[in-house]
Amino acid sequence: MPQLYEHEAINHAREYVRGQVHTNGLENFWSLLKRAIKGTYVSVDPFHLFRYVDEQVHRFNNRGTNDRGRFVDVVKSIVDLRLTYGKLIGGT
Repeated sequence: MPQLYEHEAINHAREYVRGQVHTNGLENFWSLLKRAIKGTYVSVDPFHLFRYVDEQVHRFNNRGTNDRGRFVDVVKSIVDLRLTYGKLIGGT
């Protein structure tokens, strides 16, 4: 399987940034996710946690666009898809 990403590590005991290698983006994402869970969603069921994370990943990856742009992107991705209630809650 070909590698999609080049992996490098930072030793925070010695440095925080080495060229393009840093953890700022990841720390920013976790901060936004925690803020959303504590402030926007409030009561998150662990069973559905991955869905909340997916939404925040989409928001983070498209943070350069506005709400309208993100909405249009989501609508385009759900065309011809059907999600039943049973599938949503993990039933058969």
